Amino acid sequence: QQTRIACHRAAAKMALQGTLNARSTFAAAPLSRCHARRCSTRTIAVCAGSSYKIAVLPGDGIGPEITKVALKAMEAAGKKEGVSFTFEEAPVGGAAIDATGVPLPDETLALCKSSDAVLLAAIGGYKWDTLPAEQRPERGLLALRSGLNAFANLRPAYVLPQLAAASTLKPEVVSGVDIMIVRELVGGIYFGQPRGFGKDEHGNRTGFNTMVYSEPEVERIARVAFESAQKRGGRLCSVDKSNVLEVSQLWREVVTRIGKEYPDVELSHMYVDNAAMQIIRNPKSFDTIVTGNIFGDILSDAASMLTGSLGMLPSASMSSDGPGVFEPVHGSAPDIAGQDVANPMAMVLSAAMLCRYGLKLPQVADRLEASVTHVLDQGYRTGDIMSDGAKQIGCSAVGDVIEEYLHGL
Repeated sequence: QQTRIACHRAAAKMALQGTLNARSTFAAAPLSRCHARRCSTRTIAVCAGSSYKIAVLPGDGIGPEITKVALKAMEAAGKKEGVSFTFEEAPVGGAAIDATGVPLPDETLALCKSSDAVLLAAIGGYKWDTLPAEQRPERGLLALRSGLNAFANLRPAYVLPQLAAASTLKPEVVSGVDIMIVRELVGGIYFGQPRGFGKDEHGNRTGFNTMVYSEPEVERIARVAFESAQKRGGRLCSVDKSNVLEVSQLWREVVTRIGKEYPDVELSHMYVDNAAMQIIRNPKSFDTIVTGNIFGDILSDAASMLTGSLGMLPSASMSSDGPGVFEPVHGSAPDIAGQDVANPMAMVLSAAMLCRYGLKLPQVADRLEASVTHVLDQGYRTGDIMSDGAKQIGCSAVGDVIEEYLHGL
């Protein structure tokens, strides 16, 4: 078991080092029965009969609903390739607070560390908004990322032809958009110390955080981004605020230095406020973006709306020495939880990223991605991406269409 997990983690490290083979068009590749995986210093064949342990964290809000769809899809797609999954669920976020009193129980983190990959749905909700900051559901997510050393967050933002009209921007602006945002995930202002509350010299309450990055932290995320850009359009834009922040001055200096190791990648720099404007004004000018934690958090959500809905975008948070965390970009949407109206497609696509980059199972990922394309090609839409002439269906119905398609392949 330990040897198998070590092999899987080595494969995940290779996926991180080679980064995402970017252009996500959901085009189905030829489906073969076996493929090679390099594990440590040897190459082994991964064929029919392989089994993988997946830590499943449904979380809060619509999380359990979309998780159910994704797990059924993974089982169906895996069965076609002779691959099986063992799913072990654990609480995180608000569900963990209700069950154990903390947002990330030790048992949940231990399960994740012992698994081949982690599939996370969403966390948070109004119910827990009044808790002290350190006890809120979001703290569990930060602790999970830190505990797994999942430092590289890869968020694709691409516009599928079927959904170009769903964007609030003009079709000619968003058609063909394909951006990869590489976000540093375990440093910066979300983790910097000191942080907290205090009082100034006049006795007024203050709140403070620390935005700090070390050279090694910037170096490792920069290399991930450059390698991603190499496999895409060969252009990398580093986003910072170096005209104001010393931490950004260090960031720009280090990224520029690392860029000399990648002469085939065209490097540019942009202030974060300008980047936010250009993502809306001229999104096709971007290929790959690398930035810090808080800037990446904001820009990736802005970029996601180019596609028309957060409900269509997956993400991967990769570690160099452990399992990755795969989750949809959207939140827990507590206002629609339990109504069977949520869009589960980003969750299914997150499962596809898990298979492709976490487990090195491209054939299974191809099937999952093709199933989402099938839903859209058939004219089915959930409410968040509904358009004239389409047929609106709910979460479980999307799952039924996906499962029927996968069983019929």
